[in-house]
Amino acid sequence: MDALILGIVVAPLLSAALTQLLSGRLGRRVARISIVGLSATFAGSLLLFALTLAHPGDRTLSLGGDWGILLIDPLSVVMAMVVSGISLIVHLYSRRYMAEEPGYARFFVLLDLMTAVLLTMVAAGGLVTLLIAWHLVGVLLYLLLGQETRSTSAYRYAFWTMFTFRLGDLPMVLAAALLHDAFHTWSLTRIFAALAAHPQTTTLGGLPLATVAAALVALSAFARSAQFFTHTWLPYTMGGPTPVSALMHAGIVNAGGFLINRFAPVFVQAGGVLHGIFVVGLITAIAGSVLMLAQNDVKKALGYSTMGQMGFMIMECGVGAFSLAIYHLIAHGVFKGTLFLGSGGVIGEARKDDRVPKDDLYTFVVERKPARQRRPWLLMAAITLAVPAVILFLAHYLVERHFFEQEGAVVLLFFGWITGAQLIFATYRMRSENRVRLFALILVSFTVVVVGYTLVAHSFDLFLYPDPAFRARIYGAAGIGLLSFDLLTVLVTGVIVAGWLVAFYGDQRRLYDRAWVGGLRRRFFTAMARELYVADIYGRIGRRLLAGAERLNTTLGGW
Repeated sequence: MDALILGIVVAPLLSAALTQLLSGRLGRRVARISIVGLSATFAGSLLLFALTLAHPGDRTLSLGGDWGILLIDPLSVVMAMVVSGISLIVHLYSRRYMAEEPGYARFFVLLDLMTAVLLTMVAAGGLVTLLIAWHLVGVLLYLLLGQETRSTSAYRYAFWTMFTFRLGDLPMVLAAALLHDAFHTWSLTRIFAALAAHPQTTTLGGLPLATVAAALVALSAFARSAQFFTHTWLPYTMGGPTPVSALMHAGIVNAGGFLINRFAPVFVQAGGVLHGIFVVGLITAIAGSVLMLAQNDVKKALGYSTMGQMGFMIMECGVGAFSLAIYHLIAHGVFKGTLFLGSGGVIGEARKDDRVPKDDLYTFVVERKPARQRRPWLLMAAITLAVPAVILFLAHYLVERHFFEQEGAVVLLFFGWITGAQLIFATYRMRSENRVRLFALILVSFTVVVVGYTLVAHSFDLFLYPDPAFRARIYGAAGIGLLSFDLLTVLVTGVIVAGWLVAFYGDQRRLYDRAWVGGLRRRFFTAMARELYVADIYGRIGRRLLAGAERLNTTLGGW
């Protein structure tokens, strides 16, 4: 297995070297070398996954003391399979998509190098190895986003992305320095063992080491996963090649969830940091989902959709569902990568014909005209609230009865209930010739999704964290106390129910036709269209810094 993990990391490097050396002789056919190399890498990752299932247990491969360590554990094996699989799809798609673009061979060399670095990052068993790979991801992404050298906007936002990544790297470097200073080793395995044995270890200023290190790691994860206020690089990198967007949204932006899982033994000792992670993820999920709806560019809308999904992923980490975040990472990677690779065709078709059928769904979604005939409102309200709760409860009760003993798990159920209730509520407002069939199909599909999601998430939990005591400690660290939890539940429930009531009575009493309501809606939409003015604020800060630097240079030059 040691040779296999090393081969998985080295294969893309060899492919990049051969692609560069033979590009002049083979021309466009050089892409075949890159595709063959990635095919071998993906096959090796599948074999490594099968061997890990057959022979569970963590293994380390030292390439030079503490400076170069590769870790073979369930997390690294799953992530290697995901990274190599998505990268192979991107390679296959790019063979024809990039055929008419300049720098064809260079593009595949950079793709191979990015894959190798990502595989090194997910398999890193030492802080030095992790830091080097973490840094190189940003550098290679800058080069890939700036593949079109004639595009000024592409280079501008590629630089902004690298700048954001570099700022996010600083907390990670500081966390590594503090951990090494405390335990005198770069090995992650040894650091985690030492921290578990001495959880009260302090650092600068007498602060708890675990809390400080967890907070610094979380900040790096926020920047890499486009959490709110560090998200502006994500939707503005659409000027790069579509395959790069697919790889970025399907693999690179997910690195924050991976990083938090890698440092799970540290976060177990830092419950307060997990609470902060939950809040940041929640704000990002709401902001990204709302901003997505205000975009008129399909790729930018996908960018904000990714931001919202990353918020959900970070939020899952905040409630202690670390393994669920990895499952979310994989599902989102495959789903969003497919959307980006197909976005060009959608844009092309939309320029000819929007192909939106003028049916009841179109009338409801676009023209906002709800059905004229509805079932009794109280009956529909009861169905809306009760059915998703019953399905979620039974699905999780049958899989794991102790699931309901964790506050974080209940939070996830709560959000699942909200989503399911919102689905049924929206369906109730639609018009349909056969309501019974429509509701039956929705309930069956919702049940299948919930049961499947529950089973897979539980399997991931057992695979990534087989120790039940450690799983209990993760959920315990994310707990907020019964009183706080009850107050938060009542508050959120009240907000949601109030929103539903406003939506229902707003249609009944034509509330939306009033002038002051229309003014509020226009101001809200303006704020969403301007992306909450975050980019404007950053632009103003940047202009003032440049003006200050210019005055400083003028003053120093006069001396």
